[in-house]
Amino acid sequence: MRVDLFDFDLPPERIALRPASPRDSARMLVVQGDTLLDAHAHDLPSFLRPGDCLVFNDTRVIPAQLEGQRGEAKVGVTLHKRLGPRDWQVFVRNAKRVRPGEVIDFAAGVQAQAGARDDEGGMTISFLGEEPVELLLERAGQMPLPPYIASKRPTDDQDRQDYQTMFAREAGAVAAPTAALHFTPELIAALADKGIGHETLTLHVGAGTFLPVKADDTSEHRMHAEWGQIDAATADRLNAVRAKGGRLIAVGTTSLRVLESATGEDGIIRPFADETRIFITPGYRFRAIDGLMTNFHLPRSTLFMLVSALMGLDRMQAAYKHAIDNDYRFYSYGDASLLLP
Repeated sequence: MRVDLFDFDLPPERIALRPASPRDSARMLVVQGDTLLDAHAHDLPSFLRPGDCLVFNDTRVIPAQLEGQRGEAKVGVTLHKRLGPRDWQVFVRNAKRVRPGEVIDFAAGVQAQAGARDDEGGMTISFLGEEPVELLLERAGQMPLPPYIASKRPTDDQDRQDYQTMFAREAGAVAAPTAALHFTPELIAALADKGIGHETLTLHVGAGTFLPVKADDTSEHRMHAEWGQIDAATADRLNAVRAKGGRLIAVGTTSLRVLESATGEDGIIRPFADETRIFITPGYRFRAIDGLMTNFHLPRSTLFMLVSALMGLDRMQAAYKHAIDNDYRFYSYGDASLLLP
């Protein structure tokens, strides 16, 4: 399909720079068939049924944004994908000033050696010393806010709380699974009171999630890889939900991508621990999920293509027009949509 079919105009003032407070006070556009309903995240229990199950991503965002020096040159590094205990694939600002083998000096005495360039527009680096990389990042790193926020204001201490979900447990993401930012313990309790359960899986979101689609046709786009996992016990419980007639509602496109990667043609979810490059566009037949709660996505992005595959392109274009016309807040810190095909 032509990529320009997934374009739309978004006024810059619709981009949220801070999340709603409290989190579950964010607005939520419910798209149910051809019906559009304006609601809030805390209204979610009224749109689900007893026996349904929400599936969350329990990845934890690490301080993956680093500012450093290579000689006299300033260098910005965003960790993208872990390759080993001390090795990362990264995107580098001012990359032409860094050659393989050279050492980059970051804050607090943290250093890394540049490695080979890769075919995804970045390079590899290896952190020097013996301290665990996690400790080095806590000292020298900042939360990796998306470029559409970071270009408008500096990262601050509040982002260390705001850009982390209540389910964050497994460290490794360099971007948050932002649909889950709308959840609070009170909302989870309200869902449980109605008989709506929840489960977690893991997908370590990479910086590649923000890469633009540069191809003119979706068939020419190479999807970025991200590592995900569902253990056997969780897979069994999710299969049991569907066997009893319950619906699986993915909270976020990251949860959806792992679920669909782990599910066979027979609709059975199996244990999964691997990278996924699944690229979902209109025409895809969903195997695992019955609905999706997600934020509002960028024009021409793989994520807008995904929601269009679930609900239909015309329907999503109409929903996004409604959201823009009615002052919904977009992107990572923005409002939510509940998509029920």
